[in-house]
Amino acid sequence: MGSKKLEETILEKAKDGKLPCAVCFKIAEEFGIPKKELTKVLNQMKIKISQCQLGCFE
Repeated sequence: MGSKKLEETILEKAKDGKLPCAVCFKIAEEFGIPKKELTKVLNQMKIKISQCQLGCFE
């Protein structure tokens, strides 16, 4: 899946510029990308990760 679809999915699920950690896990799995790669995209989009689980996202 393309990065445009990834960004659309992130924007659909983000609330007030934040995305829960559990949702990040699901998105990374759905798109078949490493969590660190998703973190880069989120940083570029200025989306913060909330309710973080064990510091998996940096």
